[in-house]
Amino acid sequence: QVQLVESGGGLVQAGDSLRLSCAASGRTFSIYVLGWFRQAPGKEREFVATTRWSSNSTYYSDSVKGRFTISRDTGKNTVYLQMHSLRPEDTAIYYCATQQTAYGRYEYWGQGTQVTVSS
Repeated sequence: QVQLVESGGGLVQAGDSLRLSCAASGRTFSIYVLGWFRQAPGKEREFVATTRWSSNSTYYSDSVKGRFTISRDTGKNTVYLQMHSLRPEDTAIYYCATQQTAYGRYEYWGQGTQVTVSS
């Protein structure tokens, strides 16, 4: 199993920056991709960004491209989501999750961290 713990959320103003962290433990060698997702009140969960665990390959949703950066520190088994130019519509609970194979589902999820952006 893989355990994931997110941190770094908080209340910020529009235009501010915030960095989220996702610390992984357990069978981290089995991680293929780590992704960030978010869910706003009353909305479905949406994809934000992913990174391959063993390379620098990344992918972003159009809504965050150019504002968010996903990076990883494999020595610390931690993936970061650096968020710039935050908007009120970025308000959501942010989750990290891992995919163990290229075509598998996201199997392990963290508990989430709240990000609130005030206008």
